[in-house]
Amino acid sequence: MTFSITLKKEQYLTYFLSDSEAISQIAVVPERGGMIILWKAQGQDILYLDKERFSNPEMSVRGGVPILFPICGNIHDNTYNYLNKTYSLKQHGFARDLPWEITKQETSNCASLTTTLESNEQTLSVYPFEFRLDFTYELKGNSLIIRQKYTNKSEKRMPFSFGFHPYYYVPNKSKVVFDIPSSEYQDQATKKVFSYDGTFDFERDEIDIGFQSLTCSSATMVDNHRKLKLVLSWSDVYSTFVFWTLKGKDYICLEPWTAPRNALNTKKKLTELDPGATCEAMFEMSVESI
Repeated sequence: MTFSITLKKEQYLTYFLSDSEAISQIAVVPERGGMIILWKAQGQDILYLDKERFSNPEMSVRGGVPILFPICGNIHDNTYNYLNKTYSLKQHGFARDLPWEITKQETSNCASLTTTLESNEQTLSVYPFEFRLDFTYELKGNSLIIRQKYTNKSEKRMPFSFGFHPYYYVPNKSKVVFDIPSSEYQDQATKKVFSYDGTFDFERDEIDIGFQSLTCSSATMVDNHRKLKLVLSWSDVYSTFVFWTLKGKDYICLEPWTAPRNALNTKKKLTELDPGATCEAMFEMSVESI
């Protein structure tokens, strides 16, 4: 059979989804934010993982594909108000730090794994809404699709934003070319807007910028050093595309977000679900040799 799902108990219980014909594989760790920590395609590692941080449950993971919910980025002073009460949320929200539950497995047309997070006492103390998140990871050939369902289980309208923070392994940044569908970006540090010409200054200590005027729902990264092309595509609900990297680190983060930073306060591009309603979205990554 081409598709398989196997379990391995290391520090954490890990699910390996494989396509033997394409020689591709992903690894998902429910305990660590339900996230993908490994993706191999074309015989190469596509994702970066800081194994030291990953092994420390007190630290957020740098690597893999962290899930951002119910906010992307940070909010002003890490606080927001709802019904005259002040709540605190740390950067990128809590979904990436909580244990998720595996709720479905499938190996007929692809290797598919659904992982679920539901609201609990811990989430309700910082985000007063009952919810259910269902993320289905689908591996087929050299493509990886993340299908998402966000369900409002509370009796009030639920505001949120969501996104991903993938860490792509890039050992030689000088050999990478990008096609990002925007002509300008905002620098996170200075808040200034600059025109985008397709290049980045990797001599900077940190690049943290957001593209908000997107002309289409896809982007590419060509790595001429590793002879790989990465194609990203996403649902229209994603309005913001963030580029982040640190000097001296072998990764580049290309992050689709549904809203910019502080949206819970500004309401800009915020998703709001009626009681009982569900929002669905898709994020796809594929790799090809060049």
